[in-house]
Amino acid sequence: MPKRLPKVDVVLVGVGWTGGILASELTKAGLTVVGLERGKERKTEDYFMVHDELRYALRYELMQDLSRETVTFRSNEKVRALPMRSYGSFLLGDGLGGAGVHWNGQTYRFLPYDFQIRTQTIERYGANKIPAEMTIQDWGITYDELEPYFDKFEKMAGISGEENPLGGKRSDKYPTPPMKKSPTVNMFIEAAKKLNLHPYMVPSANLSENYTNPDGVARAACQYCGYCERFGCEYGAKADPVVTVIPVAKKTGKFEIRSHSNVRRILHTGNRATGVLYVDVTTGEEIEQPADIVVLTSFVFNNVRLLLMSNLGRPYNAANNTGVIGKNYAYQVFKGQSVGFFNDSEFNTFAGAGSLGACLDDFNGDNFDHSDLNFIHGANIAYTQTGKRPIQNNLVPKGTPGWGKEFKAASIKYYNSTISVAAQGACMPFRHHYLDLDPTYRDAYGDPLIRITFDFEEQDRQLTQYLASRCEDIVKEMKPSLVETAKELGPYDITPYQSTHNTGGVIMGADPATSAVNSYLQMWDVENLFVVGASAFAHNSGYNPTGTVGALAYRAAEGILKYRKSGGGILV
Repeated sequence: MPKRLPKVDVVLVGVGWTGGILASELTKAGLTVVGLERGKERKTEDYFMVHDELRYALRYELMQDLSRETVTFRSNEKVRALPMRSYGSFLLGDGLGGAGVHWNGQTYRFLPYDFQIRTQTIERYGANKIPAEMTIQDWGITYDELEPYFDKFEKMAGISGEENPLGGKRSDKYPTPPMKKSPTVNMFIEAAKKLNLHPYMVPSANLSENYTNPDGVARAACQYCGYCERFGCEYGAKADPVVTVIPVAKKTGKFEIRSHSNVRRILHTGNRATGVLYVDVTTGEEIEQPADIVVLTSFVFNNVRLLLMSNLGRPYNAANNTGVIGKNYAYQVFKGQSVGFFNDSEFNTFAGAGSLGACLDDFNGDNFDHSDLNFIHGANIAYTQTGKRPIQNNLVPKGTPGWGKEFKAASIKYYNSTISVAAQGACMPFRHHYLDLDPTYRDAYGDPLIRITFDFEEQDRQLTQYLASRCEDIVKEMKPSLVETAKELGPYDITPYQSTHNTGGVIMGADPATSAVNSYLQMWDVENLFVVGASAFAHNSGYNPTGTVGALAYRAAEGILKYRKSGGGILV
């Protein structure tokens, strides 16, 4: 029999950005909160020797152990899904802080169009613009309704930036100024302006200056060391849960973190959650943690998997397009890139930061006319100087041998003499893209793995070709010696790294028939269960998701407090 612990007000499954934000907000309001984290405890001191590219970037020190739990993948229902045995397309974080520790820090707001995508697409182009198998839907909330929560997240994290000239209206400016403009960033900005585009500095969770947030948390400015993505920040300059929200929750005395705690089931009686069942990874002991309110705050795949394994919600059925749990899985389209090789110029691109760069949204969302285009939405186009670490960066022109003297010479020649402009494309959901439980493969505890059914569509190929040409226009304006552009998008391949921006599966909306959670991320079917994270996204935009995830987390915290105060019921 599992060991049963005393009941708490709230139990969180996962302590990354969403879990940290909820812990901070709920404990400040007086609730007792337990955070269950299946990885280990972390603190800033753990990253004092973090500048080890081999250990962290290529051997995935901060990532989940795929030998114990992974995902399975298939491109369509006619083929057998196979497990992802080594890291490729995306990275699954592990430990306190989750992916919020090893992210780059690029913190965008989704566009107003994103939240009402179906309505606005039909209003401008007609219903026939949406392919029959594309399952886009409005999110049940507008940008204007979510804007105060964006502002709250940005002030907590100290986001450094400047106003997006083509973005939604802001209630206040960013709390800190944008990052420094390097020579190559200036080249991108000047080239974009010559093409009558609207560049702005990437909104950055790497602090441009020392900052103290509204909770009194003080952090130091970024040192531009170039070790952000896949690494923790030894300065605390990169906003992450460990240095921002988690300390605030701990200070209240009402938050307990239990690391090495792997949640296997959500316990429930009828349509009410009663707690969770987890395993102490260090001992193998099974433990029940009762709670008045249960909140799933883990990564997309685990949020969906726990609901399916716990028989909560209505599993999605692609055959008849019914159910909601697992519906509208989406990835990101990252193939539109143009590279300029400069024979007579050298730049200090070995220095950088995860969010150092400039970007533009002239071809994102519905900021441009799609009438004669065979796709909807678009991409944020950016040049980012994230730091050219020595192992993973050796761009050479096509035709260069893959090894030997000529390869080495070209690698050295162009190491600091290339500029890459890339499109981060939106990914629309389709009826046959979804998540479910794999019928064959299981994890170390004997539980089924999550299965991904996904492939790129004609929508994605058309978007890639169009956006790659726009990237090429900008690179050519910089006058390089040689330009090479990747315009073709083949079938989705889970082998090479592309993006960790997975979304969907527990999507939000205004209609319980087509969504799993409401605008507070409260489950329609289980009123005391909230599911927080990018799993709520009904599609994926042309941006990094964290800013929108953070805003939704703050709204969910407000919803939980309203729910608690009202004594129950579905929030409206």
